[in-house]
Amino acid sequence: MTERGSRLNHRERDWLTIGPSQLHWTGTSLDIHIDEVAVPWPRRLHGTVRLHPRQLFGFGTALDAAGRHRWGPLAPQATVEVELQAPAQRWTGHAYLDSNEGDEPVDRAFTEWDWSRSRLADGSTAVLYDLEPGHPDGRLLALHFGRDGVVRPFDAPQRHALPRTAWRLPRRMHGETAVSLSRQLEDTPFYQRCMLKTRLMGEPVTCFHETLNVPRLVSPVVQAMLPWRMPRRS
Repeated sequence: MTERGSRLNHRERDWLTIGPSQLHWTGTSLDIHIDEVAVPWPRRLHGTVRLHPRQLFGFGTALDAAGRHRWGPLAPQATVEVELQAPAQRWTGHAYLDSNEGDEPVDRAFTEWDWSRSRLADGSTAVLYDLEPGHPDGRLLALHFGRDGVVRPFDAPQRHALPRTAWRLPRRMHGETAVSLSRQLEDTPFYQRCMLKTRLMGEPVTCFHETLNVPRLVSPVVQAMLPWRMPRRS
Protein backbone atom coordinates (compact mmCIF):
# COMPACT_ATOMS: atom_id res chain seq x y z
CA MET A 1 0.00 0.00 0.00
CA THR A 2 1.21 3.49 -0.79
CA GLU A 3 -0.24 6.96 -0.69
CA ARG A 4 2.66 8.48 -2.61
CA GLY A 5 1.77 10.39 -5.74
CA SER A 6 2.42 9.15 -9.29
CA ARG A 7 5.62 11.19 -9.53
CA LEU A 8 7.22 8.86 -6.98
CA ASN A 9 5.97 5.60 -8.55
CA HIS A 10 7.47 4.02 -11.66
CA ARG A 11 7.04 0.63 -13.34
CA GLU A 12 9.04 -1.19 -15.99
CA ARG A 13 8.90 -4.78 -17.21
CA ASP A 14 10.93 -6.20 -14.31
CA TRP A 15 10.93 -3.27 -11.84
CA LEU A 16 8.45 -1.44 -9.64
CA THR A 17 9.72 1.64 -7.81
CA ILE A 18 7.71 3.17 -4.97
CA GLY A 19 9.52 6.16 -3.49
CA PRO A 20 12.98 5.01 -2.34
CA SER A 21 12.04 1.29 -2.37
CA GLN A 22 11.97 -1.15 -5.30
CA LEU A 23 10.72 -4.57 -6.35
CA HIS A 24 12.82 -6.37 -8.96
CA TRP A 25 12.01 -9.64 -10.75
CA THR A 26 15.36 -11.25 -11.58
CA GLY A 27 13.91 -14.15 -13.57
CA THR A 28 14.28 -16.56 -10.65
CA SER A 29 13.41 -14.45 -7.60
CA LEU A 30 11.48 -11.37 -6.55
CA ASP A 31 13.88 -9.02 -4.77
CA ILE A 32 12.26 -6.37 -2.57
CA HIS A 33 14.69 -3.59 -1.63
CA ILE A 34 13.31 -1.56 1.28
CA ASP A 35 14.61 1.89 2.22
CA GLU A 36 12.02 3.68 4.34
CA VAL A 37 11.44 5.67 7.49
CA ALA A 38 8.78 4.04 9.66
CA VAL A 39 5.76 5.91 11.00
CA PRO A 40 4.39 7.16 13.36
CA TRP A 41 7.66 6.83 15.31
CA PRO A 42 10.52 7.67 12.90
CA ARG A 43 13.11 4.93 12.61
CA ARG A 44 15.05 3.44 9.72
CA LEU A 45 13.72 0.40 7.84
CA HIS A 46 16.35 -0.83 5.42
CA GLY A 47 17.21 -4.19 3.84
CA THR A 48 16.16 -6.84 1.33
CA VAL A 49 13.41 -9.46 1.21
CA ARG A 50 14.03 -12.09 -1.48
CA LEU A 51 11.28 -14.51 -2.56
CA HIS A 52 12.14 -17.68 -4.50
CA PRO A 53 9.05 -19.31 -6.11
CA ARG A 54 9.02 -23.08 -6.32
CA GLN A 55 6.95 -22.61 -9.47
CA LEU A 56 4.80 -19.87 -11.01
CA PHE A 57 1.05 -20.31 -11.49
CA GLY A 58 -1.03 -18.62 -14.20
CA PHE A 59 -4.28 -19.13 -12.32
CA GLY A 60 -6.73 -16.26 -11.86
CA THR A 61 -10.42 -15.96 -11.04
CA ALA A 62 -13.06 -13.28 -10.60
CA LEU A 63 -14.06 -12.48 -7.03
CA ASP A 64 -17.35 -10.75 -7.84
CA ALA A 65 -20.24 -11.59 -10.18
CA ALA A 66 -19.37 -8.78 -12.60
CA GLY A 67 -15.72 -9.82 -12.87
CA ARG A 68 -14.39 -6.38 -11.93
CA HIS A 69 -12.20 -7.78 -9.15
CA ARG A 70 -9.74 -10.61 -9.73
CA TRP A 71 -7.32 -12.66 -7.67
CA GLY A 72 -4.77 -15.38 -8.21
CA PRO A 73 -1.66 -16.80 -6.51
CA LEU A 74 1.53 -16.17 -8.45
CA ALA A 75 3.67 -18.39 -6.24
CA PRO A 76 1.60 -20.31 -3.67
CA GLN A 77 4.72 -22.26 -2.69
CA ALA A 78 7.90 -20.28 -2.20
CA THR A 79 10.91 -19.66 0.05
CA VAL A 80 11.69 -16.25 1.53
CA GLU A 81 15.02 -14.79 2.70
CA VAL A 82 14.91 -11.70 4.92
CA GLU A 83 18.07 -9.63 5.37
CA LEU A 84 17.45 -6.35 7.18
CA GLN A 85 20.18 -3.99 8.32
CA ALA A 86 17.75 -1.79 10.25
CA PRO A 87 16.39 -3.27 12.39
CA ALA A 88 19.00 -6.05 12.31
CA GLN A 89 17.15 -9.24 11.33
CA ARG A 90 18.03 -12.23 9.20
CA TRP A 91 15.91 -15.35 8.69
CA THR A 92 14.42 -17.70 6.09
CA GLY A 93 11.09 -19.50 5.82
CA HIS A 94 8.30 -20.64 3.51
CA ALA A 95 6.27 -17.98 1.71
CA TYR A 96 3.31 -17.24 -0.55
CA LEU A 97 2.75 -14.55 -3.19
CA ASP A 98 -0.54 -13.59 -4.83
CA SER A 99 -2.12 -10.71 -6.72
CA ASN A 100 -5.37 -8.75 -6.39
CA GLU A 101 -6.55 -6.27 -9.00
CA GLY A 102 -9.73 -4.33 -9.61
CA ASP A 103 -11.37 -2.02 -12.13
CA GLU A 104 -13.16 -0.07 -9.39
CA PRO A 105 -12.72 0.77 -5.68
CA VAL A 106 -13.12 -2.28 -3.45
CA ASP A 107 -16.06 -0.78 -1.53
CA ARG A 108 -18.29 -0.94 -4.63
CA ALA A 109 -18.29 -4.74 -4.62
CA PHE A 110 -17.58 -5.97 -1.08
CA THR A 111 -18.25 -5.34 2.57
CA GLU A 112 -16.01 -8.00 4.11
CA TRP A 113 -14.05 -11.18 3.52
CA ASP A 114 -11.99 -13.80 5.33
CA TRP A 115 -8.98 -15.31 3.59
CA SER A 116 -6.54 -18.00 4.63
CA ARG A 117 -3.73 -20.07 3.24
CA SER A 118 -2.41 -23.28 4.75
CA ARG A 119 0.77 -25.14 3.92
CA LEU A 120 0.09 -28.87 3.81
CA ALA A 121 2.45 -31.68 4.78
CA ASP A 122 3.52 -32.37 1.18
CA GLY A 123 4.43 -28.70 0.60
CA SER A 124 1.28 -27.85 -1.35
CA THR A 125 -1.04 -24.98 -0.41
CA ALA A 126 -4.75 -24.78 0.43
CA VAL A 127 -6.49 -21.41 0.11
CA LEU A 128 -9.92 -20.43 1.42
CA TYR A 129 -11.38 -17.13 0.20
CA ASP A 130 -14.70 -16.45 1.96
CA LEU A 131 -16.27 -13.40 0.30
CA GLU A 132 -19.30 -11.81 1.97
CA PRO A 133 -19.47 -14.66 4.54
CA GLY A 134 -23.01 -15.47 5.60
CA HIS A 135 -24.59 -13.22 2.96
CA PRO A 136 -26.96 -14.65 0.31
CA ASP A 137 -24.72 -13.30 -2.48
CA GLY A 138 -21.51 -14.51 -0.86
CA ARG A 139 -18.92 -16.67 -2.61
CA LEU A 140 -16.53 -19.24 -1.17
CA LEU A 141 -13.37 -20.32 -3.00
CA ALA A 142 -11.68 -23.48 -1.68
CA LEU A 143 -8.66 -24.27 -3.85
CA HIS A 144 -5.69 -26.61 -3.56
CA PHE A 145 -2.48 -25.59 -5.35
CA GLY A 146 -0.53 -28.79 -5.86
CA ARG A 147 3.19 -29.31 -6.16
CA ASP A 148 2.44 -30.67 -9.65
CA GLY A 149 1.21 -27.23 -10.74
CA VAL A 150 -2.46 -28.26 -10.86
CA VAL A 151 -5.22 -26.21 -9.18
CA ARG A 152 -8.03 -28.33 -7.75
CA PRO A 153 -11.17 -27.26 -5.86
CA PHE A 154 -11.93 -29.04 -2.58
CA ASP A 155 -14.96 -29.22 -0.31
CA ALA A 156 -14.66 -26.56 2.38
CA PRO A 157 -15.51 -27.81 5.86
CA GLN A 158 -17.77 -26.06 8.37
CA ARG A 159 -17.39 -22.33 8.99
CA HIS A 160 -16.46 -21.46 12.58
CA ALA A 161 -16.93 -18.06 14.24
CA LEU A 162 -13.78 -16.81 15.95
CA PRO A 163 -13.46 -14.44 18.91
CA ARG A 164 -13.63 -10.81 17.87
CA THR A 165 -10.40 -8.84 17.77
CA ALA A 166 -9.45 -6.09 20.21
CA TRP A 167 -11.06 -3.67 17.71
CA ARG A 168 -14.23 -5.82 17.79
CA LEU A 169 -13.73 -7.04 14.25
CA PRO A 170 -15.75 -10.21 13.50
CA ARG A 171 -13.87 -13.04 11.77
CA ARG A 172 -14.49 -16.63 10.65
CA MET A 173 -12.54 -19.69 9.50
CA HIS A 174 -13.47 -23.04 7.94
CA GLY A 175 -12.08 -26.12 9.62
CA GLU A 176 -12.73 -29.83 10.05
CA THR A 177 -12.29 -29.37 13.80
CA ALA A 178 -12.48 -26.44 16.20
CA VAL A 179 -10.31 -23.49 15.19
CA SER A 180 -7.90 -21.99 17.73
CA LEU A 181 -5.92 -18.76 17.68
CA SER A 182 -2.18 -19.41 17.68
CA ARG A 183 -0.82 -15.87 17.32
CA GLN A 184 -2.24 -12.44 16.58
CA LEU A 185 0.02 -10.68 14.07
CA GLU A 186 -1.86 -7.48 13.27
CA ASP A 187 -5.00 -5.89 14.70
CA THR A 188 -6.40 -2.66 13.24
CA PRO A 189 -9.87 -1.07 13.06
CA PHE A 190 -10.50 -2.52 9.56
CA TYR A 191 -8.04 -5.41 9.13
CA GLN A 192 -6.64 -8.29 11.15
CA ARG A 193 -3.98 -10.90 10.48
CA CYS A 194 -3.32 -13.95 12.63
CA MET A 195 -2.17 -17.56 12.76
CA LEU A 196 -4.79 -20.25 13.40
CA LYS A 197 -4.71 -23.99 14.03
CA THR A 198 -7.30 -26.49 12.77
CA ARG A 199 -7.62 -29.50 10.45
CA LEU A 200 -7.98 -29.11 6.70
CA MET A 201 -7.98 -31.68 3.92
CA GLY A 202 -7.56 -34.45 6.49
CA GLU A 203 -4.50 -33.13 8.33
CA PRO A 204 -3.59 -30.64 11.08
CA VAL A 205 -2.60 -27.26 9.68
CA THR A 206 -1.39 -23.86 10.79
CA CYS A 207 -3.27 -21.23 8.78
CA PHE A 208 -2.22 -17.73 7.90
CA HIS A 209 -5.54 -15.85 8.16
CA GLU A 210 -6.76 -12.33 7.44
CA THR A 211 -10.05 -10.43 7.65
CA LEU A 212 -10.94 -7.20 5.85
CA ASN A 213 -13.94 -5.02 6.77
CA VAL A 214 -14.45 -2.62 3.86
CA PRO A 215 -16.94 -0.14 5.44
CA ARG A 216 -14.46 0.44 8.23
CA LEU A 217 -11.63 0.87 5.72
CA VAL A 218 -13.42 3.64 3.83
CA SER A 219 -14.82 5.38 6.91
CA PRO A 220 -13.63 9.02 7.32
CA VAL A 221 -12.05 8.23 10.68
CA VAL A 222 -9.86 5.41 9.29
CA GLN A 223 -8.98 7.42 6.17
CA ALA A 224 -7.76 10.23 8.43
CA MET A 225 -5.62 7.71 10.36
CA LEU A 226 -3.91 6.13 7.33
CA PRO A 227 -1.25 8.85 6.82
CA TRP A 228 0.08 7.99 10.28
CA ARG A 229 0.72 4.41 9.14
CA MET A 230 2.25 5.05 5.69
CA PRO A 231 4.01 7.89 3.87
CA ARG A 232 1.77 10.32 2.01
CA ARG A 233 3.71 12.52 -0.39
CA SER A 234 2.92 14.01 -3.79
